[in-house]
Amino acid sequence: AVIWRGDEGKVPRLILRLSVFVGVLLLVGAAAWMLYDRVLGLGGSDLSDLDSAARKAYLNTHSPQPAGDDNSPVSFRVEPGETGREVAERLHDQGLILDPRLFRYYLIEEGLAVEVGEYIVDQTMTPFEIAEAMQFGRANETVLTLPEGRRIEEVADLAAEVGIDRAQFISLVASPSTITQTSDGSAFDFLVDLPADATLEGYLFPDTYLLPQDADALDLVGRMLSTFDVRITPEMRAQAEAQGFSLHDVITLASIVEREAVLAEERATIASVYRNRLANGIKLDADPTVQYPLGQSGDWWPQITLDDYLAVDSPWNTYLYPGLPPSPIANPGLDSIKAVLTPEDTQFLFFMRDCEADDGSHLFSLTDEEHMANYARCVG
Repeated sequence: AVIWRGDEGKVPRLILRLSVFVGVLLLVGAAAWMLYDRVLGLGGSDLSDLDSAARKAYLNTHSPQPAGDDNSPVSFRVEPGETGREVAERLHDQGLILDPRLFRYYLIEEGLAVEVGEYIVDQTMTPFEIAEAMQFGRANETVLTLPEGRRIEEVADLAAEVGIDRAQFISLVASPSTITQTSDGSAFDFLVDLPADATLEGYLFPDTYLLPQDADALDLVGRMLSTFDVRITPEMRAQAEAQGFSLHDVITLASIVEREAVLAEERATIASVYRNRLANGIKLDADPTVQYPLGQSGDWWPQITLDDYLAVDSPWNTYLYPGLPPSPIANPGLDSIKAVLTPEDTQFLFFMRDCEADDGSHLFSLTDEEHMANYARCVG
């Protein structure tokens, strides 16, 4: 049979030419991609003048904006073998940076190293600040998060989970006089005015702490007090004094607000109720102040009964004793402290849980009659 009709060599030559053409296209495509990759900094570590110029131009024309306004601490771990590009993409995927390329270009141009380790970052940090924070690995550090509204014993339990000696911690916070200064030698001025028998309840600032593996109780307590010293600014302390409150008063009331408020938007309203009651010489009648002396291991905030209001004879029980309790009942966060210093402008004197909404919100009232009507509607 005749297959090629005398053109036996033409088709193989055509196939060969097509193969060569496709090969050339692939080579050109690869070269184009490499150029694109180099100019835009999408990979590799070949830092030619052209690469650097392109990166610098990008850095100069793009503003390092934070990803958001949420300052909640986020633990971010750089894993072994991860590239700068992979880290940048993960930061972007978690909503911590807006522009992965900007982050990576900054690393390259500044000669920074992102090493394996655990880092605490948040949305309010610019990509440059995050890059700076990540130049040293923290593989040998432990992350300890202390939530708002926990009492000393609960803080001690959390600290014990990361290796802090619980008994040593309790002993230290029970005797503030043993901790008098910061790591740089300056005094913790806010401890000077503590009552003689006070503990550090209220002053163990809730935050996320990075601790060395060999950290002890003294190191942790010092860090918490230093954080308190920074976050409670001189302006806030002056604000308290101008309002006729000592800092201890503010922290004590803030600890009650912290335990009462479930919804963040109600903190300032709840603070206004207590401020109004204090101003009018009315007992605070705060349930958490009854729970505090009843608390015990395994149940630090027990459910209270109607009998407990009068049966719990403790100076912390604000149903029995007027004014503020002798000391904080927990460690409040910054928002509760600010709520006490700048409460909502209301005339409310009462509040109780909204039984119908059942979402943590409260019913606020001006008079005892309104309050009792709310109580009757919820309790029956």
